[in-house]
Amino acid sequence: MTKSKLSVFVSLFLVFFSGAVLGAFAYRLYSVNTIVATVPPRKGPGGPEEFLRQRMAEMRDRVKADDQQLEQIKRVYNETRDQYDRIRQKMNNEAHAIDEDQVAKIKAILRPDQIPIYDQIRAEHEAAHKLRMQQRGNERK
Repeated sequence: MTKSKLSVFVSLFLVFFSGAVLGAFAYRLYSVNTIVATVPPRKGPGGPEEFLRQRMAEMRDRVKADDQQLEQIKRVYNETRDQYDRIRQKMNNEAHAIDEDQVAKIKAILRPDQIPIYDQIRAEHEAAHKLRMQQRGNERK
């Protein structure tokens, strides 16, 4: 090989090698790693009463609130919980109405012989949903 052919070969090799190195670096830089998040189990039985007890203990021990302040703070927490309960109930009622409207619209599209099959599928989905909710409830306890 002559000197010029060798320098061309070496130059091409370096260009392709540097491209491969840069490509590998870019792939590593932009590749997405999957992260699995785990929810730590709740301590104690949980629920609104436990939440209130913990918050009140913090206010008493860390903030050094007196008895009168603690009663007022407890009233605020209870009022807030009642407001959230009303909002959740309203949302649940509205969601139920939307679901029922969806079912009625789908049934209007289906033939009479398809409706029992659709009802069976809905029952299966609802049972699976209830099971998931029970499992979530058991995980939190």
